[in-house]
Amino acid sequence: MADRFSGSVLRSDAGDDQLLPSLGEIGLNNFAPYLMNRILARWNTNIADELKTFDMTTAQMRALAVLSVSSSVTINELSVFAVTEQSTMSRTLDSLEEQGFVRRQPRLDDMRVREVSITAKGRSAFDKVWPALHRGLLQMFDGVEEDEYRNFLRTLHKVLRSIRKHDI
Repeated sequence: MADRFSGSVLRSDAGDDQLLPSLGEIGLNNFAPYLMNRILARWNTNIADELKTFDMTTAQMRALAVLSVSSSVTINELSVFAVTEQSTMSRTLDSLEEQGFVRRQPRLDDMRVREVSITAKGRSAFDKVWPALHRGLLQMFDGVEEDEYRNFLRTLHKVLRSIRKHDI
């Protein structure tokens, strides 16, 4: 894949579509969404393989990960944080609740809203998975210096603010 385009990828001249570089000019290796998709597809595949040894799905791990750092969230909030469709999250929570890993209860000030929290058993299950996640993180960023990693995180937060649909 030749990356021969030397102009700016992030600027266009007054929104004129005729002046935009083509994807061929930019090159896939300079098109951030393509690179992010490749990286995350590999991450998700690797993690899914690791999670099989714990008899856990990716959606279950994501839910437990969020709940391990948040005292209590609504199902909608959990879906956003875990990057999982709400219908998938509801089924995931059914399974996690049956295993005794989470608890759903009505919010005290609004009985229509269900809040989800992690149980001690759920925290223990996540604690067993965490080392595999951390190893994956270290593998992914092998050769990346700490200051590069921090700058990368700052950039990701800027991008997230630009595209986010939720305030969380």
